[in-house]
Amino acid sequence: MESSRISLRPFKLTDVDDMMLWAGDDRVTRTIRWNTLTSKEEALTFIKEVCIPHPWRRSICIHDRSIGFVSVFPGSGDDRSRADVGYAIAVEYWGQGIATKAVKMAIPQVYSDFPEVIRLQALADVENKASQRVLEKAGFLKEGILRKYGYHKGKIVDLVMYSLLSTEYNDTTPSGPEKATFLTRVIEN
Repeated sequence: MESSRISLRPFKLTDVDDMMLWAGDDRVTRTIRWNTLTSKEEALTFIKEVCIPHPWRRSICIHDRSIGFVSVFPGSGDDRSRADVGYAIAVEYWGQGIATKAVKMAIPQVYSDFPEVIRLQALADVENKASQRVLEKAGFLKEGILRKYGYHKGKIVDLVMYSLLSTEYNDTTPSGPEKATFLTRVIEN
């Protein structure tokens, strides 16, 4: 997919029909904290009461149509140096690099919007290899597995912790084989 067609923007009430296509799909919501939306009214309320007032939630769009989201939850008080990242996209767009592109697009915006944040972190279910690849391709470093870390939809799960420090990030953060050299360079500096 041509990456120039992908954009991030705040949610709008007019996203309700598009949102139902992906947030109403159990395959999309099974690994995120959201419950599957079951009606247009529920989606409209969710956009109005959760998405729009959120400190940093963006709709992932193709030609300005919502196909997913990226959210950042900045910490406060003693936790203000870090922010948690979450994301999901519609099943029909899985495996096309769109989530990776969206996360990469979000990183500089988040560091600009929240200058006190120096650590972005994300948790991925140990079984969700696709989400782990998204984070790795976006430049995040796998820190380790948090065993029996918490409950997710009634089941206690193991999660993989990823992070990306502001000092490690630049617009040319490599992925793949070049990443090991990049990370070694960052750690040595």
